[in-house]
Amino acid sequence: MRVWLGVAILALAGCVGKPALDDAKLSERDFDLERYFDGHIAAKGQFQDVFGTVRRRFDVDIQGRWDGETLTLIEDFAYADGSTEQRIWRLKKTGPITADQAWEGTAAGVIGTARGQERGDTFNWTYRIDLPVPDGTLRVDFNDWMWDLGGGTVLNRAYMKKYGVDIGEVIITFEKP
Repeated sequence: MRVWLGVAILALAGCVGKPALDDAKLSERDFDLERYFDGHIAAKGQFQDVFGTVRRRFDVDIQGRWDGETLTLIEDFAYADGSTEQRIWRLKKTGPITADQAWEGTAAGVIGTARGQERGDTFNWTYRIDLPVPDGTLRVDFNDWMWDLGGGTVLNRAYMKKYGVDIGEVIITFEKP
């Protein structure tokens, strides 16, 4: 009985609404990914499981560089438990220059190529990654959303799945001085 209850809870958690790129635009801002992430950005975030329990908190120091073709992001994570991690992303615009910018990217641990799109004040990014966790690695799918809130603040909410089932989410606030 407990197993079926657990399966039912996980199935219902997967039915929770998620953002979409065709959602109504809530501002007149256009998210300019390469401009925002060029330079230094500080971020704070946390991971919480599908039941809402916060499992990890972290700070991220990001150094970004846009060279006109590639956006390189060096992310240095410092976790509340004292562990650290570095991830280096390399992102490139794909397709013609339009209001809806398409992106592709790679980083260590990412399986294949990450793909994303800017639309209005929103950026959506999807990828599969082997994440380092305290007892090894965890292969998960990310559906990663960023919203330019103005004033140098970007809100990031990333939904995580394993085998197609929601396992949690990461919430990050980016601040650019």
